[in-house]
Amino acid sequence: MNSNWFKTFLFLNRIQYGKKLILKGIPVIISKSRNKLSIGDHVTINSSFLSNLVGMYQRTIIVTRTPDAEITIGNNVGISGATIYARKSIIIGDHTLIGGNTKIIDNDFHPVDPEVRRKTPNEHMGIRPIEIGKNVFIGCNCLILKGAKIGDNAVIGAGSVVNGEIPANCVAVGNPARVVRFLEPNLEPNETKV
Repeated sequence: MNSNWFKTFLFLNRIQYGKKLILKGIPVIISKSRNKLSIGDHVTINSSFLSNLVGMYQRTIIVTRTPDAEITIGNNVGISGATIYARKSIIIGDHTLIGGNTKIIDNDFHPVDPEVRRKTPNEHMGIRPIEIGKNVFIGCNCLILKGAKIGDNAVIGAGSVVNGEIPANCVAVGNPARVVRFLEPNLEPNETKV
């Protein structure tokens, strides 16, 4: 698709994006109150069902919801049919790959307490920032919940739920995600052991 018109939309809405942004299909990108939403260089955002054959359910959705919210997406990041929704802060490091249908959400959407939820359904919810390191691979259909912190080079297995801290250089799977093995550290992105 010719994405120049969508890049014009991003520019007019003060959404920062870097060089060589590749859009496959049309994502939903909204920065409410024109707060901080930045996309690095060489980022690919898949929103077309044919752009990733994992079986995407939706277009990619990237939203900063409140006036002080921020989303920072690093360089050389790939995103496929994911939802990235911030009320506080979501930071995604360079070279990270986000699998189809993954949800990265730094809030509960509604209060957990039933009485509070009934009276103020859109206020008093749990909100904590999310940090995803560099060169992380997040498999398809994952949930990355508020307060999650994922270290550099980690792999999150398909269908996992991350609600805590995952260290660097490991594979984590399950609900809640737990480390099942550690990887060889200190490899730079695109570097292979000889």
